Amino acid sequence: MSNDTVVLLFPIAVAIIMLGLGLTLTMEDFRRVLRYPRAMVVCLVSQMLVLPALCLGLVFVLGLRPELAVGMMLLAASPGGSTASLYSHLFKGDLALNISLTAVNSVLALFTLPVIVNLSVAGFMGSDSSIGLQFDKVIQVFALVLIPISIGMAVRRRFTSLAIRLERAVKVLSVLVLLMMIASVIAGLGEEVFDVLGEIILAVVLFNLLSMTIGYFGPRLFRVGERESIASAFEIGLHNASLSITIAMTPTLLGNTEMAMPSVTYGFVMFFTAAVFGFIVARRVPAASATAERAAPSSRV
Repeated sequence: MSNDTVVLLFPIAVAIIMLGLGLTLTMEDFRRVLRYPRAMVVCLVSQMLVLPALCLGLVFVLGLRPELAVGMMLLAASPGGSTASLYSHLFKGDLALNISLTAVNSVLALFTLPVIVNLSVAGFMGSDSSIGLQFDKVIQVFALVLIPISIGMAVRRRFTSLAIRLERAVKVLSVLVLLMMIASVIAGLGEEVFDVLGEIILAVVLFNLLSMTIGYFGPRLFRVGERESIASAFEIGLHNASLSITIAMTPTLLGNTEMAMPSVTYGFVMFFTAAVFGFIVARRVPAASATAERAAPSSRV
């Protein structure tokens, strides 16, 4: 299968991932927002405002060229993915909060992501650039995310036991799809990949580490609980790289391989940095609290 063919399959792959996310969600996950008002507000403000501003600062300080700068901003605008819930479960975070944050962030990002991307394209590449997310492309992103999630939620509501059985398999599939995307982008760049990687690696690692740090200490400053802060850290620190790679690579959206490289690098790096971060913060959670979380009926992986 040629690399061009693989790129054309990206939207289908992401739709499957979004379907898998929908299989984990119920309307209760959206209603639960009211039970965590402080944690929700801090996390959402960080996700929607603080992270883009932080990313913009890194881009200017490190002097990234326009395509990579837009790619970084696209990554910053992407919501958290299912990987955040997995790490939250492994490292004693509040899984119920993670699921709710992912649900809300995925919906809100449909409105904020096009705005941030278009402003970034105009700022770094010029207002006359042909690249961007115009209205018809925004509709494609809506369809790519919202329709599969809605279908997954409908399946969860109608065939609950089947949806629960499929959850783990879909999470494994999501990781495999991400690895496939990373390999495809690397293949598309060929020998240039090492030059691009050298330009972007510092920005990506710093952004990842700073995102998790803000995600954790931001809520702690507002006296949010330890497990809720861990959930926030992973939600803010582990972006949906599959979605941002697809938006960057798909010919009918941005169609730019270099714009995908920040997300490709991030998608690989985050597995290791998040594990180290998780081991550090998990030690701060009392054993009894972690046991109660795992025993709770709402703990879904």
